[in-house]
Amino acid sequence: MVIDFPLPIFPGFLKIDLSDVPPLIGGFALGPVAGVIIQLMKNILHFMTKSSTGGVGEISNFITGTAYVLPAAIIYHYKKDRKHAVIGTLAGTVTMTVLGGLSNYYLVIPFYSKIMPIESIIKMGTVINTKIVDVKTLVIYGVSPFNVFKGLLIAFITLLIYKRISPILKK
Repeated sequence: MVIDFPLPIFPGFLKIDLSDVPPLIGGFALGPVAGVIIQLMKNILHFMTKSSTGGVGEISNFITGTAYVLPAAIIYHYKKDRKHAVIGTLAGTVTMTVLGGLSNYYLVIPFYSKIMPIESIIKMGTVINTKIVDVKTLVIYGVSPFNVFKGLLIAFITLLIYKRISPILKK
C-alpha cells in the first residue's frame, strides 16, 4: 500500500496498488484465513504509518481486499490447480466489485463526506466521466469498474508469480 498511483480513467481518490498480491498469495499457500489475516495486518500497518484518511481508506481496502481474497482462496483450496486459481480470482473480482460497490455506497463515501464535502467527491468522478452525477453513479461508473480492473490486475500478477514462489512458501 506504500506505492500507489491514480489512473487517469478513474476518479483520483481511487489508486492502484499491488497490496492485495501478498494476501492472495498467502491465501493460496496457507489458506483463506491466512489471506484475511494478512489483509488485516497490512491495513493496520498502513493505518499506523501512512494513513491520510482517518482509517476510512483502510476500512474500505480491508472490505474489498477480503471480498477478493476469501472466495479466491476458498476456490483454490478446493482444488489446487491453475484452472481453480483463475476461477477463484474471477470469483474474487466479482465479489470485490459487488461488496466494494455496496460498502462505498453505504459506508465509505458517507464516511469520506465527513472529511470532504460530498460534492467534491462526486466532482472527482464527474471530471473523469460526465455520467457521474451523484453517489450512485459514482459507484456504478467509477468505483465498480476500478474494482474490476484492480481485481484482474492482481489476478494477472499473482498467477504470473505464484507457482514460482510457492515452493519457498511451503517449506
